[in-house]
Amino acid sequence: MTANRIEGVLFDVDDTLVDTRGAFASAMSVLADVYLPHLPREQHANVLATWRRDVGGHYRAYTRGEVDFRTQRMTRANELHAAFGGPVLDDAGFDVWDEVFETAFAAAWHAFDDAPRAVDALLADGVRVGALSNAAVEYQVRKLATVGLGDRVPMLVGVDTLGVGKPAPEVFLESCRRLGTDPAHTLYVGDELDIDATAARRAGLRGVWLDRPGTRRGGVHLEDPAAAAEAGVDVIATLDALPGIVAETRDGVPTL
Repeated sequence: MTANRIEGVLFDVDDTLVDTRGAFASAMSVLADVYLPHLPREQHANVLATWRRDVGGHYRAYTRGEVDFRTQRMTRANELHAAFGGPVLDDAGFDVWDEVFETAFAAAWHAFDDAPRAVDALLADGVRVGALSNAAVEYQVRKLATVGLGDRVPMLVGVDTLGVGKPAPEVFLESCRRLGTDPAHTLYVGDELDIDATAARRAGLRGVWLDRPGTRRGGVHLEDPAAAAEAGVDVIATLDALPGIVAETRDGVPTL
């Protein structure tokens, strides 16, 4: 076995296996119709971009254990409304908003076309696979089941498993423990360079940044190929590249 042979692959879920950006687009369009009816429909793309950018870093504060889930989402919802002229949401108003959001969001969940192909190829090659996400375990179990990956990609660790999420090294190490692989022989792939690929590498795994064309968030998210190269992580544009990366490590080809 070569020194860096990959025996297991851990996946991020949102915008890696599941087209969460597309689901957010559907949810934001529905919300805009209800709460921002004055907004021209061509502006819905800007609503989506603002939501995903999360310039206040509220979701990341949640994953650090600094605020609870409801607080971060309600804050983001009110910031979104403030940016586009929507009403201020009190607790009761947010409950209604969140129900509209969740209904539209979940109805639009689907896997990327390359996700089942990559998972099946890895499993056929004897590679163990699992998921590590910065969302709650039960929520992601339901999402993976909905998109048809629940029977192949077990949800191992979420933000509620240890009380913190990525980039904390302990979540990567606990995921490897549950997967049954040594971190040095485990690859982690996700769509966020800093909290996915770079953080995985710092925890002792091999990190891969999935940089799908046209899907970058901006805002607080580091999305710089030069930074990826400096951090020593691989950059891929599609999950179809993963089996090849794993095969390289088994053939003894030098890797990062």
